Amino acid sequence: MRVKDLKKKSSNRVDVSYLRQFGIQGFGDDNLYPQTLRNIIAASPTGSECVERYTDFIEGNGFRNVMFAEYVINRKGDTVDDIHSLICSDIAYFNGISLHVNYNIFGEICELNYIPFENCRLLEEDSNGYVSKIAVHPDWSGKKTRAGKPIRVTKESIDFIDVFNPRKEVVLSQIEAAGGIECYKGQILWISGNGKGVYPRSRADCVVTEMSTDEGLANVKYRNTRCNFLMAGMIVTKKGSSSTNIDENGNVVDTGNEDSGFSDIIYQLQGDTNAGKLLEVILNNDEEKPEFVDLSSKNYDKEFTVTESSVTERIYSAFGQTQWYTIRIGKTGFSGNIIGEVFEVYNSIVSKQQRMIERAFQKIFNDWYEVVNPSNDYSVEPLKYVRNAAVSNNSGGGI
Repeated sequence: MRVKDLKKKSSNRVDVSYLRQFGIQGFGDDNLYPQTLRNIIAASPTGSECVERYTDFIEGNGFRNVMFAEYVINRKGDTVDDIHSLICSDIAYFNGISLHVNYNIFGEICELNYIPFENCRLLEEDSNGYVSKIAVHPDWSGKKTRAGKPIRVTKESIDFIDVFNPRKEVVLSQIEAAGGIECYKGQILWISGNGKGVYPRSRADCVVTEMSTDEGLANVKYRNTRCNFLMAGMIVTKKGSSSTNIDENGNVVDTGNEDSGFSDIIYQLQGDTNAGKLLEVILNNDEEKPEFVDLSSKNYDKEFTVTESSVTERIYSAFGQTQWYTIRIGKTGFSGNIIGEVFEVYNSIVSKQQRMIERAFQKIFNDWYEVVNPSNDYSVEPLKYVRNAAVSNNSGGGI
């Protein structure tokens, strides 16, 4: 069947719209795609595990050049290694990087800072298709507070910062236009794994449904455990007297004390600490013998086994971690040699993301105000499996 003949059309994974009030391109239909994606991943046990492993392998053992990795790059005391660790997480979650650079009066880069990728939005393209600025806000949902007050998303609370262009004539003209070096906001090196000037699509995007299902499966297990595999029962007995009285005029008066059988104490029968308790329901004017009503419910956990297995496998596959999954389910043996081979395979999978990092740092430090890395080696050392606990941490890793 041809693509155009399919009745069910797939929607865009990342909606982009123009937010006129801010002059920016919305990231998702509500401009909160990265925030929503992070929450979905955090709620999925399998998704969180895969992203964490993905992050670890992208980061590897840091930059091979240790002196460069330990170089302090801003007034807060952050080192190159600190910034590297932060952007590896952004690549794993969102497939993007955002780094802020400041310049001195000579138009040379003198400071580097990390900006969370989820805080950045692209300005609308101009007539030439060029995005000139990056819009930065601490929290696009408007829920973050400072000094007890929420930081609302307004044009005044958004920083519009020039995109990265280290050419001296460009930087000096921007400094002059800003009113001097003290008013200049610097530039942002914004990189998308899906191309220049477009919002990236996360590796997790194709399995957001599976990750949401994974969260639901965890809720089912919670329900079965906390709300009783062994449900409580109910004993129905008779009551010797009526709940009504006769007043002095011979009229029937309802005392209002009739027991409906389901009082506030029913909550005491719920939960793992109350499993197996009994509920007594007293009936009025019933001559039958006491009756036990079983409230046990069916344990649905086994019926979710197939779904859980397929969901977990798809999430692992989306992150290129199929070999890790086969080890997890026991399909592949567990030994030092096997794990070492898996490390090598996964290091090759994340090499593209590591090269993205190398190119980003090389662009910045080629225009740094002093020579920081004479070797010009910005490569990241791959993560290695530690076969001996006594091996130095500089050559180690873990699973």
